[in-house]
Amino acid sequence: MPHVPPARQWWTVLPFLVAVTVVAGVGGLAASSAQATYRALELPSFAPPAWLFGPVWSVLYLFIAVAGWLLWRARGWDGVLWLWAGQLVLNLAWTPLFFSADRYVLALVDIVVLDVAVAALIALAWRTSRVAAWLLVPYLAWTCFATALNAGIVVLN
Repeated sequence: MPHVPPARQWWTVLPFLVAVTVVAGVGGLAASSAQATYRALELPSFAPPAWLFGPVWSVLYLFIAVAGWLLWRARGWDGVLWLWAGQLVLNLAWTPLFFSADRYVLALVDIVVLDVAVAALIALAWRTSRVAAWLLVPYLAWTCFATALNAGIVVLN
């Protein structure tokens, strides 16, 4: 049996899965009152039902982890992976800003920066792994939608 370099082995995806699971877990803790907060806000007409966020984020976090892993496999840990980690930090910051601190304007600033970071990540990933880039496109679409939702909440509340 030929030796498979460690970067090519499937289990090397685990640290990326752990990283997004930590972000999701901290976000979940910060959003413990999210359902009540969401119901209490004046929402834009395009606001989705609260139950939709969990399933959507579960899929997106899986895509984010796999994209990071694919980029690491192709490039090693470099500037693109630092951007991948940075967008995770921005993602992590949004939930406590919005739901725990009720800082809707600050959360809006955070998510706009997140949108830019994810768009830059897609552009840089495209050069190395088109699969990784495509895995991040639904994430960008969702964060842009969430940005519009956040902006609507700022205006209405």
